[in-house]
Amino acid sequence: MSSKINASSRDTTSNQDMVRTPQNENNTATSAVLFVVSFALFLGAIYSLSFLTLDNPWPMAVCLVLFALAFWIPQTILGRSDSAGEH
Repeated sequence: MSSKINASSRDTTSNQDMVRTPQNENNTATSAVLFVVSFALFLGAIYSLSFLTLDNPWPMAVCLVLFALAFWIPQTILGRSDSAGEH
């Protein structure tokens, strides 16, 4: 797929514009860094469970927060949830 399109009736400023498609959203290095950060949060959530006892509930709280961040950051902040009407 090409990332260039012809100008439509909505955009008359130029003949061709760059459109952000899933193919050119992030380069490989950025995607790798984002994956490592998200995976580190996920592994930190699992590791925090090793400190869980019946007397200390804080490792479970840390686990829930890290686990939520590991999924929330990529899907909400870094995702394309605001591009429904883009095309």
